[in-house]
Amino acid sequence: MVTLANQPVSQMNTPYPRRWAALGVLCLSLLIVVMANTALIVAAPSMTQDLGLTSADLQWVIDGYTVPYAALMLLFGVIGDKYSRRGALLTGLGVFAAGAVFGSLADTTTLVIAARMMMGVGAAMIMPATLSLLVATFPKPERSRAIAVWAATSGLAIALGPLLAGWLLESSSWGSTFLINVPIAVVAAVGALALVPPSKSESQGAIDWVGGLLSVVTIGGLVFAIIDGFHFGITSATVIAGLGSIVGALLFLAWELEHPRSLLDVRKLGDRTVGGATLAVLILFLTAFGIIYTVAQQFQFVLAYGPLETGVRLLPLAICVSIGAAVGGRMVGPIGIRFTIAFGMAVAATGAMILTVVDADSGYSVFLVSLILTGLGIGLSVSPSTDAIMGSFDERDLGAAGGLNDTAIEFGGALGIALLGSVLASNYKDGIAGFLASLPLGQLTGPQAEQAQQAVDIAGNSVGGATLVAQELADDPIAGSFAQPMLDAAGAAFTEAITHAGLVGGAMLGLGAVVVAFVLPTDAPGISADQPLEHNLA
Repeated sequence: MVTLANQPVSQMNTPYPRRWAALGVLCLSLLIVVMANTALIVAAPSMTQDLGLTSADLQWVIDGYTVPYAALMLLFGVIGDKYSRRGALLTGLGVFAAGAVFGSLADTTTLVIAARMMMGVGAAMIMPATLSLLVATFPKPERSRAIAVWAATSGLAIALGPLLAGWLLESSSWGSTFLINVPIAVVAAVGALALVPPSKSESQGAIDWVGGLLSVVTIGGLVFAIIDGFHFGITSATVIAGLGSIVGALLFLAWELEHPRSLLDVRKLGDRTVGGATLAVLILFLTAFGIIYTVAQQFQFVLAYGPLETGVRLLPLAICVSIGAAVGGRMVGPIGIRFTIAFGMAVAATGAMILTVVDADSGYSVFLVSLILTGLGIGLSVSPSTDAIMGSFDERDLGAAGGLNDTAIEFGGALGIALLGSVLASNYKDGIAGFLASLPLGQLTGPQAEQAQQAVDIAGNSVGGATLVAQELADDPIAGSFAQPMLDAAGAAFTEAITHAGLVGGAMLGLGAVVVAFVLPTDAPGISADQPLEHNLA
């Protein structure tokens, strides 16, 4: 196939003239990958009602995307290095779009989860390709600015997903939240052919397939165990996945240390720059996804905002990530990369900690302050962190570097939803248990008593369940008297639970800022604190 962008940048004598337009295509590709991770948060209520999802079903509808996405990114990044980074991007866009069409047509829980997993496979091809193509396309003096735009896009997509999904749900079914990805993927694919130059590693040897398989087992097993364990307790599946991940990690390390052309130079993880920056990315996205997950439920189920209203009210987080990413690159010159990243993490920690003052009388304003500070902190830290990771790898290993950075993002996001979601759920259950136990169910008899007990069980598991149950009970002449008190008790319990989630998220970010400040060197290799970052990458 003859494409409009045929010549690799490595064969050009001058910088590629359409590189900023190419960056737009890469950011568009990144946009749908991240949006797919957050859009279902606001679609969850309508999906639950339409498909009759249990809490376990809903969790795997969301996380069915995450497991293959996190597990395959490193391997697919290396495959792109070997054969074609643009080819990996185009293939990923095709797989992602096909999964989205499948998801829009699915009418059972199993099919929806299968569609989400298919989209996750496509996302695992797209995400590392966007970053490796960016670094291969831009000359070194401009890379930090390009990476800042890339990082701002990922932050924008976190909140844009709920916003677009909310807008669609105003007039369409939840299937439309899948279908919106298809035209964007088509535009991105056409743009990639027209604007993104082909790229691959000229010195890439044979692919380390054994290392690739072990990385999939290690990361996939660990993500599965975290999600399953936090939400459903210690089961045989959790134990098997966890043990498999530990064994896989040990074998992966042993294999990679001895392999002459390893999938990932694991010694890089011991490098202060790579290790510190990777830790920062992981903790930042842990908090970002965890806060989006918890606050979106507060908006919908407690403050009674509709899907579109929820998306609009989450948008300040995205805007502030973009602002922070633009500012973060300029801060590196005056204060150094170590303090830029640590300062950003401290700002984000402050934003998360603000959630600890939320109470039953709190309106949107307190959440707005939290979202603004969290977004600014993430933006300040993520851009220089990603720049430091990518700048520490050779050109032939850009796919592996991108895979490492993106795995940290996705693993952090999965851990954030699992960890903060678990803190939220356990505290909510404890908070509402006393009220539910006090309900005078003894007044009811026969089928009505059985239905009421089922309603109590559902309400005890989630604030969303309590809302749906209260709506169903409202017209019952006897049980209807329980409806409004149940809503009030559920809202109070959930609001109290958010304070605990904010405390955990803020504490992790604060501790992470301290660790990163000690681990990171004053400046990444080639970056001087006396000059702007983009100048020193030349």
